[in-house]
Amino acid sequence: MTGMFATSLAGHDKGQMYLIVREEGDFVYLADGKNKGLENPKKKRKKHLQLIKRADEDLAKKLKDGNTIYNEEIRFAIKAWKKN
Repeated sequence: MTGMFATSLAGHDKGQMYLIVREEGDFVYLADGKNKGLENPKKKRKKHLQLIKRADEDLAKKLKDGNTIYNEEIRFAIKAWKKN
């Protein structure tokens, strides 16, 4: 799931789009690069998410390899996905 876009289905952030940056059991950690950055990702249960699609390959590869990712990259990827 890491590197995929997801939309929140429940909670005060319902409808918000995020990038899954980490998995931990039944939970995932989400970042949108604006309100929830990589330094403080949102923890949410998997059942409260609707998966959308894989992020662009460069960003997904960086997450998998453990390379540094910036909040600007996440914002740009989400904006590009919404535009299409």
